[in-house]
Amino acid sequence: MKSTVVPAEYVDTNPLDLLEQVADIKNWAFDRSHEQELNLAVVGEWRDYQISLNWRDDFCGLHMATALDIRVPSAKRTVMRDLLSLINEQLWSGHFDMWSDDGTILFRDTLLLCGGAAATPEQCEALLRLAVEACDRYYPAFNFVLWAGRNPQEAMAAALFETHGTA
Repeated sequence: MKSTVVPAEYVDTNPLDLLEQVADIKNWAFDRSHEQELNLAVVGEWRDYQISLNWRDDFCGLHMATALDIRVPSAKRTVMRDLLSLINEQLWSGHFDMWSDDGTILFRDTLLLCGGAAATPEQCEALLRLAVEACDRYYPAFNFVLWAGRNPQEAMAAALFETHGTA
């Protein structure tokens, strides 16, 4: 995800307004379904990600959730929880979750703006960039466990494998 400089006239005190402006500059599809909610569609390496952002005045927090459109069947949820634990150990910011009711995998993070702090374009962009990078990096690991029958350690080894140079 390439860095974007938001001109001063775009900067606003409401973090969702700022994120909407960033999305507009980046030509991302977005929907402001509620004053406290913004939904974005961001193109990733493996798929398009639907990112939901919610502002909570009572916490002064901007919550972000990215659903991966992966539903884990009940029989594979234990092994998937093991994989989620291994992945979350590697993350510097945010974490992956699995909803207990339907097995949906999602990435979540929060930007706290307590004490009168205002979000900056750089903070908002970093929040989104880190989410997309995490989803892109670990999306194959989820599929290795779900569809290829690999164990969490094998899936992590494949996800963390980095190539150097070109062939």
